[in-house]
Amino acid sequence: MGGDHGAPEVVPGAVKWAREHPADEVILVGDEPLVRSLATEAPPNVSFVHGPEVVGMDEHPARALARKKQSSIRVATELVKSGQADGVLTAGHTGAGMAAGVLILGTLPGIDRPALAVQLPGGKPFLLLDIGANPDSTAENLAQYARMGAIFAERVMSIPNPRVALLSIGEEKGKGDARIAKATELIDQTDLNFIGNVEGRDLTKFVADVIVCDAVLGNVVMKFFEGLSRYIFDLVSAEFHGSLRGRLSGLLFLPSRARLVKKFDAEVVGGSPLLGVNGTMLITHGSARRRMIWYGMEATARTIREGVNALIAESLGISGQAGAEDAGDGREAEGN
Repeated sequence: MGGDHGAPEVVPGAVKWAREHPADEVILVGDEPLVRSLATEAPPNVSFVHGPEVVGMDEHPARALARKKQSSIRVATELVKSGQADGVLTAGHTGAGMAAGVLILGTLPGIDRPALAVQLPGGKPFLLLDIGANPDSTAENLAQYARMGAIFAERVMSIPNPRVALLSIGEEKGKGDARIAKATELIDQTDLNFIGNVEGRDLTKFVADVIVCDAVLGNVVMKFFEGLSRYIFDLVSAEFHGSLRGRLSGLLFLPSRARLVKKFDAEVVGGSPLLGVNGTMLITHGSARRRMIWYGMEATARTIREGVNALIAESLGISGQAGAEDAGDGREAEGN
């Protein structure tokens, strides 16, 4: 029900994916009469659950979840918690999605804080985390992000033995603040393919497959990356439309432009996984239309099939189910 375009885009995208994957079940959670009216051609593997309330963009996420017990994001996440669904995809309020993941699903035991990860498109996609969950991450958190990101990159992005790096102000290992230095020591003790630090200018050189940082830095990098890509394409477009010579040159450039646009197509990423919660949750872009919703469904299904959560739990030597046992206490405390 959330997102810039809401159910009129989310529902058709999900229904299209369901139609193309008849062996999987898709549950649409929202204002059921509205959702059903938008899913008139839904195949038999689509079902509906009523969750009429919506968390607004101006609302405090945790408070809204506690107050709006029938909000679509809360109802959908509770389906995962109860085992009636294997994962949830949302295009709504990012904060509400993260709050639902932490308060309802709980974190995996041994995970202090979850991380929101994003695949940045380009010449070769790479995973950046955290981009929004924790603005004050510790060195221990960064080390956990590295482990979780490597598992996701290997199993969902199909990158064998992914190269892991910390984003900092210098290439030398350990260069940066005390947190980076400590995180370097911790990651060095693991079996990860850790290459040390990368600087901002290295991001477009694709020297690492998983880049780890705190949420403030990650969010700034992600949005700058998106904005710069759009800015460059706008400049090129203006150049090819400014004169007759430019228009003629633009005709010759069309095949190359199509290839570049495909490389920077952010919609095919589908969504950002919230890694470290005891259940599968992906948060897609608020501006997502039906095509990106389709890719979001695909990414969610693959995350479930690859058992990313179980792999994270196994890599930390923990049981992946214990986190769900403790989730209720945290939720009630927040609600009170």
